[in-house]
Amino acid sequence: MRKLIRGWRLSRAGGREAGKAVGEFAGRRTARRILFALALFTALPPYRLTAQISKSETKRIDSLLDAPPFNRHFWGIALVDDKGKLLYGRNADRLFVPASNTKLVVSAVGSARLAPDWTVTTSVYGSGPMSSGTLDGDLILYGRGSPFSGIRCYATDSTLPGVCDSDPFAPYRALAESLSARGLKVVNGDLIGDGSWFDGELIHPGWESYDLSWWYAAPVSGLGFNDNSVDLAWEPGRAQYAPASISMTPEVGDVTLENRTQTGASGSDDTIDFFRIPGSMTLWAQGNVAADSKGGTEYFAMPDPNLFTARAFRRMLNEAGISILGTTRSTTDSVKYSGARTAPPLAELKSRPLRDWVFPILNTSQNWYAEMLLKELGKQFGKAGSWSEGIEVERRFLIDSVGVDSTQFSLSDGSGLSSVNFVSPLTFTKLLLFMRSHPNFPTFVAGLPQAGNTGSLKRRFVATPLEGKVWAKTGSISGVNTLSGYFELNNGKTFTFSVQANHHVLGGRTMLPEIDTVVVALAKAVSKKK
Repeated sequence: MRKLIRGWRLSRAGGREAGKAVGEFAGRRTARRILFALALFTALPPYRLTAQISKSETKRIDSLLDAPPFNRHFWGIALVDDKGKLLYGRNADRLFVPASNTKLVVSAVGSARLAPDWTVTTSVYGSGPMSSGTLDGDLILYGRGSPFSGIRCYATDSTLPGVCDSDPFAPYRALAESLSARGLKVVNGDLIGDGSWFDGELIHPGWESYDLSWWYAAPVSGLGFNDNSVDLAWEPGRAQYAPASISMTPEVGDVTLENRTQTGASGSDDTIDFFRIPGSMTLWAQGNVAADSKGGTEYFAMPDPNLFTARAFRRMLNEAGISILGTTRSTTDSVKYSGARTAPPLAELKSRPLRDWVFPILNTSQNWYAEMLLKELGKQFGKAGSWSEGIEVERRFLIDSVGVDSTQFSLSDGSGLSSVNFVSPLTFTKLLLFMRSHPNFPTFVAGLPQAGNTGSLKRRFVATPLEGKVWAKTGSISGVNTLSGYFELNNGKTFTFSVQANHHVLGGRTMLPEIDTVVVALAKAVSKKK
């Protein structure tokens, strides 16, 4: 690993993520009710492929996995050397629910098939002529799948110039200012948010209904703004029994929030929760907030990302002095404004490059970025910007380029939110090993969390022989914890691993230290291998 990533090694300068709560479905209620309807295993002893470490080391690792309470669920483990030789395997070629380890696939395929500086363009068109500052027709905001309109950083060192975005309105402000500089003053028609670059299926059919309210299941379309969600900050009210204080940002005039909460006594439980009429912009909050509560923030997904984005753009147009005389609408119909798109755009803006897509997907496990990239792969290399076409692009890549057996994976989405993704540990190790030798490996590895550094491994492997020497993707949904990536020994040798625990009820606080202990044991075993 040292030889391969020297010069690209992730900075230890740190830097705090400035945007939404991140990690594996962060938040108090996330990833509830993820159901696993398929039985992955029968009651057979763990299946082993031929291992290449000593019997004593194999026995020592097995003892960690077979000790109560960790012997009541299913372990899938693969450890390979730099030649791909399996050194330790436990159910290595069986199918497991990988949770956010699924993001390794979309990140790898995107990094391999698209150039590091690849971008997409957001354009503004008019459906009629413009004369003397007046557009006689509709103004169309046409997105091509850019996710860059939030508050976040795209590198571990947030002090570097240009790596952080602090204003979700910035891209649309730039477009509005371009239109103003061109002389546009009045639009006689409507403002249209056109997200038809992707298909019209905004919500993945495999996601649970409760999840659809939250940022980690935000709708996926050609347009996006602020991760397609609003931030709901809450804290105690001014006195006991008074409603809790709730603020919403960004405010673009499209959400109705009814406050049904109360401030409870000091020391009482915070039970505040947020709900909405399905598919609507009508929200309400209910529950208790303790008088001494520190408060918190929830991130609520917007059901129509194209309308949400168009309303944000309208606010920027107003600030730029441009009047829209009509209403604001949205569409996913690719034909409706196709004629307008044959004319030169009135304004355009390029997104950040691909390398900045990969970092939020891997480092902070941002689901929406993963799904946007998956649909983009379908659009660029398949027949359409859809989940099914993106999955097919991934499937062909794994089979044709990486050489994975097609029976060792079955993918459903890009983020791992769906509980019907299935990937074997061997598939992950083959993919990760393939990427190490790929010319675009720097794009991929720069996004991986590093133990002790900014990201989802920041507090893991501390005070162990692998402190700072693990680069891996985490994964967590109900009953699942996973970790797949690379570790480096003191002698500079790098090994590739995948550890997946399925069907457990122990919770992350118990499982994560055990997974780390297993990875450290794997490293100890190979360090003794002659």
